Amino acid sequence: MTDTTVGRDLFQIAHVAGNLTITQAEPRPPAEQIVEGDIPAQPPGFQLREELLQRLHAQVGAAGTAVVSAVTGTPGVGKTLLAASYAWACQQAGWPVVAWVAAESNDQITTGLAGLAHRLGLRALDDDATTAAGKAKAWLSARSAAGQVGLVVFDNATDVDQVAAWCPATGAVRVVITSRNRAFHQRYAPIEVDTFTPTQAARFLAERTGLEDPAEADALAKELGYLPLALAQAAALIARRRLNYTAYRRLLTAFWLSDYLPRVPHDPYPAGTAQAILLSVVQAEQALDGIGDLLRVLAVLSPVGVPVVLLTGGIDPGDSEVPVADLSAVTIVQESLATLADTSLISFSEDGSAVVMHRLIQRVIRERSAYDGDLPATIDQAIEVLEAFNNRIPGGAHTWSARTAVETLLEQTDALHTLTTTTGIPPRLLALRAWCGQYLTDLADLSRAIPLLIATLTERERVLGNDHLDTLTSRNNLAGAYLAAGDLGRAIPLFETTLTQYERALGNDHPDTLTSRNNLAYAYQAAGDLGRAIPLYETTLTQYERALGNDHPDTLTSRNNLAGAYQAAGDLRQAIPLYETTLSQRERALGNDHPDTLTSRNNLAYAYQVAGDLRRAIPLYETTLTQCEQVLGNDHPDTLASRDNLAYAYQVAGDLGRAIPLFETTLTQRERVLGNDHPHTLTSRYNLAGAYETTGDLGQAIPLFETTLTQYERVLGDDHPHTLTSRHSLAGAYLAAGDLGQAIPLYETTLTQCERALGDDHPHTLTSRNNLAYAYQRAGEQGRAIPLYETTLTRYERALGNDHPDTLASRDNLAYAYQVAGDLRRAIPLFETTLTQRERVLGNDHPDTLASRNNLASAYQAAGDLGQAIPLYEKTLTQCEQLLGNDHPITKTVRDNLHMTRT
Repeated sequence: MTDTTVGRDLFQIAHVAGNLTITQAEPRPPAEQIVEGDIPAQPPGFQLREELLQRLHAQVGAAGTAVVSAVTGTPGVGKTLLAASYAWACQQAGWPVVAWVAAESNDQITTGLAGLAHRLGLRALDDDATTAAGKAKAWLSARSAAGQVGLVVFDNATDVDQVAAWCPATGAVRVVITSRNRAFHQRYAPIEVDTFTPTQAARFLAERTGLEDPAEADALAKELGYLPLALAQAAALIARRRLNYTAYRRLLTAFWLSDYLPRVPHDPYPAGTAQAILLSVVQAEQALDGIGDLLRVLAVLSPVGVPVVLLTGGIDPGDSEVPVADLSAVTIVQESLATLADTSLISFSEDGSAVVMHRLIQRVIRERSAYDGDLPATIDQAIEVLEAFNNRIPGGAHTWSARTAVETLLEQTDALHTLTTTTGIPPRLLALRAWCGQYLTDLADLSRAIPLLIATLTERERVLGNDHLDTLTSRNNLAGAYLAAGDLGRAIPLFETTLTQYERALGNDHPDTLTSRNNLAYAYQAAGDLGRAIPLYETTLTQYERALGNDHPDTLTSRNNLAGAYQAAGDLRQAIPLYETTLSQRERALGNDHPDTLTSRNNLAYAYQVAGDLRRAIPLYETTLTQCEQVLGNDHPDTLASRDNLAYAYQVAGDLGRAIPLFETTLTQRERVLGNDHPHTLTSRYNLAGAYETTGDLGQAIPLFETTLTQYERVLGDDHPHTLTSRHSLAGAYLAAGDLGQAIPLYETTLTQCERALGDDHPHTLTSRNNLAYAYQRAGEQGRAIPLYETTLTRYERALGNDHPDTLASRDNLAYAYQVAGDLRRAIPLFETTLTQRERVLGNDHPDTLASRNNLASAYQAAGDLGQAIPLYEKTLTQCEQLLGNDHPITKTVRDNLHMTRT
């Protein structure tokens, strides 16, 4: 596994944020029946236990709401088949939804319900499993009409509270739980499942074997304790070998269990069960070469079920591009599985896509392998199967098929991990666990990714040592997951430690070291610490150029990242040429339509926009959007981001007639493609609210900001940077509406949270402090506003330097506060200094420079110095009309100010 590079090419999204409140509408029945999960297929000679089935049906239907029945019993009595027979009956009755959910762990439950959410059309592509499972539960709970009855089976549940938390709280959906844990009886009315009665056992044997010998059948059933699982093994072997009951009993008597299993003081298995299972296993091994290996591998994989495609190394026989040699191997696996199904050692799911081996059969086979000393080799074989499957999972793909493959790999590696925890976890299994953690990070399923990555790192440190390269990879990937979660306090120290260890182990110029250095630089940048980020980016780029050459993709990425850091620092004179160079090199090396080229073009457009050069920015955005639509499609996330960026550029240009419809279209598409709660959807909603605010339509902007904030708080938490930005913007909208009573407390809360979550000198904190000062100023509280402005300017100068655009804006704000307070002796020199710096840093024609020139003219006007004010207004107005157009907000402001000097 290679290190994950964090913060490579970032599609820069106009301003950030977004949120909304979801209302749960009454669900409509699916257009066709949805059957989800690996429901067991009906086995040969299946005995319908009608009396139990009727009791189960009566019990779950009694209350008319979400009734739960616990089906309990000892191993092998048929708990799962009773629940399955109820599911088959519900299918035949046309119930709209029938779902089968493995419930041994919380992960299995959330994965199963998330699959149901996908089938119901509720799951957004980037929803993590827990979010999607919650949507499925809410949908099921809302089903109340008579025609909306459904069934959910939680199979092999272990924890009462865990299952109860996911059961629909209301509605017409019926729930069945199978479990050996009798604690379920304390909460739910039980259905006890026992062994076959003598009559049922005799009937089963007769139907399965075709033999009519009631006395001998009864003798065999009694010897096997009337256990359905043991009887199934016996019947299958009798039918395959064309034996009679007496011959089978002789084989069973002659089968010495001590030759295959260790001696124990008390037989842990029901009567005759281990003998019957092992007799079937031995006979199957003699029938077909290689089938023993397959049996042993299935015995160590998940008892929930194993997809057939996993056993074939991820090869789909229906794929026309699969080589003939691979198809031959697939055919062998399929034939072996068919043989095992005939022996009743495994069963298929209803749709044939997965095979299941009963836990009791798995246990017997594993104990035999351990007794023979074959278990370590079996574990290795299972890992090889999983590695072959993992090699076919598309890297970074967010398709549903890729998600399904990741969940499969996770389920199977969990089973092997549980099995090997006490005997020693093989490093190759830890590598697979690391892949699973990284896949979950890529899929934004951080609530599952981070605990898995922590556990894998701990195990690698114990098994391999702190400095092993695999351990370093684990540490880097955990840091990346923390970074993705916005937890920089944990991410940065991990990245720092990892870089030090890479430098010591591999040297300064090794590609993994360079990746690690890039990741640390990006984390510093995310924390607002550009003083440490930029030198690290510069060093990394120099090393990439020396080690890999100027045109290597990693070098181009490094150059792009350095340009982004310069831009964040307000140094556009270094950023823009670097972006231009990167774009030229990507066009030459990768072509005009490569996704990395599109990213580079978008980033250059954004830099032009920040520089106030909209004449170059907007055409570049338009070209990028057209290419994204052609190459990636209208609904691709990068296309949607490109559309949002173009809309924001139109907004900055004052062209809201084009900006707002584009924002609205993007929001609609993101809601459809990503779902209402996805962070990118929230960003889109936030941006639309900002556009409405710009037009003065606060009646639409404020409710949208309020909804967005509510959703950010729920999805990302109170202290996430996007949540803080959203809260800050809502305060600004209240302020624009003149509602200082709501604006000021919200600004104060936001500042406190920024200081706590990000630190006193983070750019978000500085912005928040500046805006609170402005709110105090609007409220006439100059005594609170001016000290806050002064503190903010001092911190900007220390954190970002004297010439950073944010420092210049802060200086301008302090000057204006002095002006409002009547202290023109301090205001005018500060305005003059700011204008001089903006002309030098941003150029004479930048919108911020024009605004600064207008502000200085206003101060001269307030001082009664119209001789300096009017020429400055006239010059500024001419430039605004030429550069921004007659209708731009800045142009209108300057025109009005000039008019006031002449009236």
